[in-house]
Amino acid sequence: MRITVRSGAALLAAILTTGCNYSFVAGSFPPPHVRTIAIEPFENETARFELTGELYDQLLQNLPGALGIRTAGADIADAIVRGSITRYEVVAPNYRAGEPGQAARVLQRQVNVTVSVQIIDLVENVILWESANVTALGEFPEGAPEEGGREKAIELLVQKIVDGAQSNW
Repeated sequence: MRITVRSGAALLAAILTTGCNYSFVAGSFPPPHVRTIAIEPFENETARFELTGELYDQLLQNLPGALGIRTAGADIADAIVRGSITRYEVVAPNYRAGEPGQAARVLQRQVNVTVSVQIIDLVENVILWESANVTALGEFPEGAPEEGGREKAIELLVQKIVDGAQSNW
């Protein structure tokens, strides 16, 4: 008799726990009510005017999918991304010193791009995530076009924005 009662209790417990539809959504980004996002072109404080369009295109292509939401116009979106491009520079971090009286030989160049960004919940009127200093580096060999390094830096910027937003929750 004891075995039957124990077996029945174990069976009942198994049925109840497998039928439990428990889920945990706290800590997810974006919040459940944010289903659409608008992406504004970033203000550009640099002399490189093409950055605005290139960054906007990368954000539009990659950010909504990475966050699991759709794009929408700013007038109907649940959230908005806005920011500014604060720095752009090309540096030579890798070079070989020249002989006395000769110039150094540059081996590799690097594009550094820094942005300030905010993701704002328009439904609850709160800032979901922000950073005043997101920086990405895109390397390219000496003699190669700078655009390759800039493209890498912009791709990394978008990934850092996604990572930053998701790590905040």
